[in-house]
Amino acid sequence: MPSSRKPQRLVVLVSGSGTNLQSLIDAAQDPAYGAVVVAVGADRDDIEGLARAERAGIPTFVRTVKQFTSREHWDRALADTVAAFEPDLVVLAGFMKLVGEDFLDRFAGRTVNTHPALCPSFPGTNGPADALAYGVKVTGATLFVVDGGVDTGPIVAQAVVPVEDDDDVETLHERIKVAERDMLVENVGRLAREGITITDRKVRFGA
Repeated sequence: MPSSRKPQRLVVLVSGSGTNLQSLIDAAQDPAYGAVVVAVGADRDDIEGLARAERAGIPTFVRTVKQFTSREHWDRALADTVAAFEPDLVVLAGFMKLVGEDFLDRFAGRTVNTHPALCPSFPGTNGPADALAYGVKVTGATLFVVDGGVDTGPIVAQAVVPVEDDDDVETLHERIKVAERDMLVENVGRLAREGITITDRKVRFGA
């Protein structure tokens, strides 16, 4: 029986090629997915992520840090722009900036991000390289609710990727990206359809 619930509104923020974004756009073509991408924002101009959105007929916006006199002003302007699209959920899909207090105050508990490692291990921008250097046998990807830290928010889902003996950073990261995309699409859909509750950092599906 089809759900009578309205599709949840997603604003997706990107910084690069937008492969995760494309997967979300494709998934949202199915009404049963439960979500629709209503806008795509970026922190830089002329990136493929914006072009993907434009080809799909999705409104786009750019807010670069250098447009503003401070990081705080940028954060406030980004939050204002996102809020204008009335999102139910904000997805950071390869967005390479940390959002600040203003943004988190506006969208607390409604902003998710992915990280190419199994949090809390290997936070920051070099997750695959750090995992390889440490010699772990498995790594992967994490979907989490964004908080004020670096890759520290409550964990929504994780996907495990084995580390092969002949891996280098590029081959490992490519396999992580595949698992990350699948995890992101599946769990954003569940977030849209079911909602979540967070108690003592433990995330449970079902509002």
